[in-house]
Amino acid sequence: MPAEFEGHERCYMVWPERPDNWREDAGPAQAAFAAVAAAIAPSEPVTMLASPAQTEQARAQLPAGVDVLEAVSDDAWARDIGPTFVIDDHGDRRAVDWIFNAWGGAKGGLYSSWANDDQIAAQIAEFEGCGRYQAPFVLEGGAIHTDGQGTLFTTAECLLNGNRNPTMTKAQLEAELRAFTGARKVIWLPFGVHGDETDGHIDNLLHVVAPGVVALTWTDDETDPQHARSAAALEVLRTTPDAHDRAIEVHLLPVPRPAPITAQEAAGVTATPGSKPRLAGETLAGSYANFYIGNSRVVMPLLDERADTDAQAVLEGLFPSREVIGVPSREILLGGGNVHCITQQVPTA
Repeated sequence: MPAEFEGHERCYMVWPERPDNWREDAGPAQAAFAAVAAAIAPSEPVTMLASPAQTEQARAQLPAGVDVLEAVSDDAWARDIGPTFVIDDHGDRRAVDWIFNAWGGAKGGLYSSWANDDQIAAQIAEFEGCGRYQAPFVLEGGAIHTDGQGTLFTTAECLLNGNRNPTMTKAQLEAELRAFTGARKVIWLPFGVHGDETDGHIDNLLHVVAPGVVALTWTDDETDPQHARSAAALEVLRTTPDAHDRAIEVHLLPVPRPAPITAQEAAGVTATPGSKPRLAGETLAGSYANFYIGNSRVVMPLLDERADTDAQAVLEGLFPSREVIGVPSREILLGGGNVHCITQQVPTA
């Protein structure tokens, strides 16, 4: 599994439309997704998947260079429902199609029907004209990060949650991760971001920016519930070498201030049975680690004007050869994720 900072041929996204997750018939979210696609497009080609009912709407809002293909999904989280690509020693590419159960299935899943989402990985593999491996266990793409050199990062909070693979042990899961990603070492961090409805995805806590280098969500405020979680992650990272026995260099990203869902925002969502409600006052798991590394650009979420500048400065220091672009992303956060969650790269074959 190549690292995200390696070369890409394309980025996939999925157009949002679900009214019980995106307010005002997904209009504000569609504008935010279009802004992310527009920010990535100068760096690499972007393909947006949209339902037949939404293809014209998507084409009308997206830049001319963004391709739109028809595909039916249940929601719009390309990172989690799309495939993870791997490259063999000959440079050939194949897709890994994980089992998807809407982040928990009957035990905490975010919606009750996800059959369409579970087909998206196979469709993207077909669009790319590559073969695929069908993994025999539940995993979302946002649950893993790699350095492309044999080190895989994940969280125990997510992958060892009983709502993913309850009959598998940690050792069994690690063996499967090694088999399907080519990892030689799996580094388990205890927890993800406080309040993350994905049960602690690694991509909301940490991002691998170079071999042996990561950016970690951090706060010095010991009264913030995120402090203990990030401190536990930092301890593991500082005491665990990577697959090449290198010490891991950790750079700290600030935590944006809490910004609960407002009454107006909650009122714009159409509640339906079986789907997670969006309630006024609900805490949102905002994180600057949830950015996307493109070929020539890093696209980061803008979440809090008091912290945006500091976070961008950290990323600019980490990516001196890439332009760092900030995109207002509260509308994506209101749906439960952010920039990294709605993107999935296709590595260069």
